[in-house]
Amino acid sequence: MCRIAGIISKATTAEKLILQVKAMCDSMEHGGPDDEGIYLDRENNICLGNRRLAIQDLSLAGHQPMQAEKEKLWITFNGEIYNFKELREELKQMGEGFISDTDTEVILKAYNTWGLDSFKKLKGMFAFALTDHHIQKTFLVRDCSGIKPLYYSLQNGGLAFSSEIKAFKAAGFKLTENENWKIYLLALGHIPEPYTTYNSVLSLPKGSFLQYDHQSSSGSIYPYFSYSYTSEINDPETAIKKIRKYLHHAIEQHLISNASIGVFLSGGIDSSIITLLADKILKVKLNTLSIDLQETDYSEKKYQQLITSQTHGSHREFQVSFKDFKNNFSQIHSSMDQPSTDGINSWFVSKCAKENGFKAVLSGLGADEIFGGYPSFQRTGRIKALKKLPKSVIQAAEKHPDQKYKRLYYLSYDNPLGEYLFSRGFFTPTLIAKILNANVGEVDSLLRNFECNSQFNSLQSGNRASWLETNLYMQNQLLKDVDYMSMSHGIEVRVPFLDQDLMKLVLSISPDIKFKKGFSKPLLINAFKQILPEQIWNRPKMGFSFPFQEWMKKYSALSNPDHYTNPTSKKLMEDFQADKLHWSSAFALYHIENYQ
Repeated sequence: MCRIAGIISKATTAEKLILQVKAMCDSMEHGGPDDEGIYLDRENNICLGNRRLAIQDLSLAGHQPMQAEKEKLWITFNGEIYNFKELREELKQMGEGFISDTDTEVILKAYNTWGLDSFKKLKGMFAFALTDHHIQKTFLVRDCSGIKPLYYSLQNGGLAFSSEIKAFKAAGFKLTENENWKIYLLALGHIPEPYTTYNSVLSLPKGSFLQYDHQSSSGSIYPYFSYSYTSEINDPETAIKKIRKYLHHAIEQHLISNASIGVFLSGGIDSSIITLLADKILKVKLNTLSIDLQETDYSEKKYQQLITSQTHGSHREFQVSFKDFKNNFSQIHSSMDQPSTDGINSWFVSKCAKENGFKAVLSGLGADEIFGGYPSFQRTGRIKALKKLPKSVIQAAEKHPDQKYKRLYYLSYDNPLGEYLFSRGFFTPTLIAKILNANVGEVDSLLRNFECNSQFNSLQSGNRASWLETNLYMQNQLLKDVDYMSMSHGIEVRVPFLDQDLMKLVLSISPDIKFKKGFSKPLLINAFKQILPEQIWNRPKMGFSFPFQEWMKKYSALSNPDHYTNPTSKKLMEDFQADKLHWSSAFALYHIENYQ
């Protein structure tokens, strides 16, 4: 796991390139504290940089950027390739030699053997830049679930890329603000890909690569992999057997590490399953860690203890209070690479992991999205019925005094974003326009015309909700938040539920057996009932949650209405103080006033 950056530019001197890429890497030192490296090709003005967090092969053999084929191939890599050992053995049989035990070298040798087809053979979470001097091209490649971030900028005949948005600013690039980011944040609670806070900086789509031609100074993006929903598996027993097999294998691979690794145990279904399976795999070596909240209404300690009483190894606990939240809020806010209304809990979990000597932690992220763990999976029938109402009736809902009913307005949209905003949206266009002193028609048009994959329109029932939660909520919020919050502490978070083979399996299961009205994640629970205590799965879903409503109200720097210049924002913060506004919406307003 690392942080990567680079610039290719004929309009810049080699000396300046080094300074810029060094500045980019220095700004991301938190994510790669173990080593740093820069490769410069003076002839073609190509500079690649890397900040390393050593997980596999902790020796100097893992130094990056890494070269192969007598310096004809160069790579700077962020992530983990979980099937690298199998690929290495296959490549050895084909005549390739290896000088390290790193997955980085496997990527280079795989590309040397299979070319662009190598990208689809990689299973893991990754973002890398690979320069091929044979053909005078550089490739930016991102994993098929978009677990690891990769941002790029194509302007002035050059290419720049980085793991974090802030690195572009550190390099001294002339950046103009994307004014639409505030609209997106107030509507969704995050900035959706491919957009960022800057007009010229975009996110590379997941399962895609950007091919940059050194001679023509031009770049194009191509997909190499995408998931699809089918109903190939219709038998519950077959589905359960395969889920057990695939998840066990995924966790086994995600536990491969030459550095200290643990499991984050929240006490919920997903992390409990991972913990119990990891315990069977590692036996006495399993390390677990948990967050316990001093506010007893939010404590999951008794559920965490139910699991740790069945496991071997050591368990560590970290208490978080309002005082911790208040004392660390400024640092938490500055750790956000992009404005977001989530991620604070990930910051504390990662802090706990760092203080306990871990370098990598397994998380249960992804299970809710593919197995049906959110309330949105229960609303699909209601949404379908509501969308049959006349659009004039639906649009009139925006005038309702209750924010919850105002969101019905979004069902007047014909794009997938409308259904998502009905379930998870924050403010409606009229209110957003008032907060930003903007034209309501422009706000409405931006959201109404938001482009989404056409696959969504062919999906039904739970698969429809799964697509939205996976491609909008998880992709744009959870994965980004977890990445920059964990890496701000130099911690790698691994997500076995997003294992490529497991994902393909789950998406091939018929929604008729995967989801069930009135039940959360029924198929996942049935698959692991024999090891999961009933107290864990047979209780109302709470999710790992902090008492942010109370904490933010008590934190005057965020909640004091007098700190807000816009009259609408000031009134909304008064509503927040009166518990008429959710904390995440209040946090969005804070970002609008304080993001730099």
